[in-house]
Amino acid sequence: MGAELPDYYFRIRENGAFVFRVDTENRQRRIEMDQIAMVNIKNGEVKPHGGRDLTPEDMKAIKRWMAERTELLARRDIDDILRAVDYLNLTTHWVQSKASDAQLEEVTDSLLLAMHDLRSILVRKKADRLTKG
Repeated sequence: MGAELPDYYFRIRENGAFVFRVDTENRQRRIEMDQIAMVNIKNGEVKPHGGRDLTPEDMKAIKRWMAERTELLARRDIDDILRAVDYLNLTTHWVQSKASDAQLEEVTDSLLLAMHDLRSILVRKKADRLTKG
């Protein structure tokens, strides 16, 4: 571990994180993590843990983490979609060059329905953007 630890640790969970204050300034020179809050990214809620009062420094660190985490998750969403585009291209190549009739029979209906659904929504959203702009 590096010599300098952060003041806060955020244990990621599905909708946010548990927030811990990191303490190394004790007699045993052990790392102690004291849970101070629970954060929900989806609704922006910060719940102090165990009846604590969060300091302005705590809130500043939590708000900064929430902003950084929200930005990271948004970037990951776009990356996931771009990977899906790559996967669609790989699927197209597989269908054209490698798939057997039995394999195509197994996947064709599911693929067609999913692609139809996606196309319908993309076309509708594109039309909405064009009419607004």
